[in-house]
Amino acid sequence: MAPMLKPKVTRWILWVLTIGIFLVFITTDVWFPAQPVDRVRQYTRQFEFDYVGWEIKAMWDKAVHLSFGVAHHLTYQQQREITNDYVRLLSQARETEQQLTALYSDPVFKDPGLIKTVEGDLALIKTRLKYQTSLAEAVLQFQISKAIASLGITHIRTPFPPVLFQTTPLPKQLIISPRDTIRKEMSVSLIPDISLAEMIAIEDLVEKYTDYSALVVPIGGVGTYPSMIIETTALTNLLDTAAHEWIHNHLTFRPLGARYSASPALRTMNETTANIAGGEIMRETLRIFYPEYSTQEVILPENLNASYEMVSVNPGGSFNFSQMMYQTRIRVDELLAEGKIDEAEEFMENQRQFFWEHGYQIRKLNQAYFSFYGAYADAPFSAAGRDPVGEDVRSFRTQQPNLAAFLWKISWMRDYRQLRLAARAF
Repeated sequence: MAPMLKPKVTRWILWVLTIGIFLVFITTDVWFPAQPVDRVRQYTRQFEFDYVGWEIKAMWDKAVHLSFGVAHHLTYQQQREITNDYVRLLSQARETEQQLTALYSDPVFKDPGLIKTVEGDLALIKTRLKYQTSLAEAVLQFQISKAIASLGITHIRTPFPPVLFQTTPLPKQLIISPRDTIRKEMSVSLIPDISLAEMIAIEDLVEKYTDYSALVVPIGGVGTYPSMIIETTALTNLLDTAAHEWIHNHLTFRPLGARYSASPALRTMNETTANIAGGEIMRETLRIFYPEYSTQEVILPENLNASYEMVSVNPGGSFNFSQMMYQTRIRVDELLAEGKIDEAEEFMENQRQFFWEHGYQIRKLNQAYFSFYGAYADAPFSAAGRDPVGEDVRSFRTQQPNLAAFLWKISWMRDYRQLRLAARAF
């Protein structure tokens, strides 16, 4: 009988195997847009995001900072101290950046000495934050891996692919949908620091010279490898997003993930599955490592990505955003089915103003908006409207004894017909 490999060796073998496969075959919502429209690309080329360059740098950073195994040698208390210090330093960096912006913007009071001092403080905080971020990522990767094993999703010591992510400024996403129906025709990743004026200019050019609806949206994560995760001081959101993107990586090696872009239904199946599973993995991570969170009600937006596009300045109250967006989508679908494109677009603009009046600052509400956010259908009321795919995914999850069984069965599905038959067989 051959001797068993040591856990560290096993992790490195899995990591190398994963990288090799991902270099040949990666599937995410931005790497394989369906039916690219050449006319759109002429407006975006100078702003497009360099994934290859980012991947090389990210993998080098992970290797340099030994992110693959450092957390195995730390106690749970030491891990918590590392994540707490990361959140504290990130908060300090943001507060200091705001202070510096205020000092430069003050039209009356100018104190060059104070500005220089604050700039020095910010540089020191960022230097410490860079090191702390690498440690925190290693810890959180380890903790999410433990939660995945606890839920029975993996039967070996390390999940496949290994959990690996990097917090980073995220690319913006240009979403293209036909005007006469809601369907994501293509998406293009744009540089993170593209200005609002440049985003609007691209949208206007696409809509003026093509028959498409366009919208540039911010995102919370990208299923590259390592996954790209937005910087946030909210631990629950960070864990949820990292787990969500790992699910995409996990599904890539099975039919459901491999066929992500084959149809809108399969995209919704993927995203809804990732939302459901990511949330459950997040809660299990909290239960094991951060019990003070698990004893509280963890409140997350039904659609994590939408939280970065839609900002509420008056949360709470009697206005139900999700239900109203659900009803808006239903009416838009009805108008488009009747061929009333102009009426549908006028209705969406009126609804956008209605949302704004109730404290929800949506910049633009159009077909592209619904084609993007409608794929995240893990809640009964969402931008998906009456699309039955999300409901069937949710129903199928309730029929399974645990998350591992749910993921195993749905990951081997090749089309929506299989899900529909399985979800409605009970």
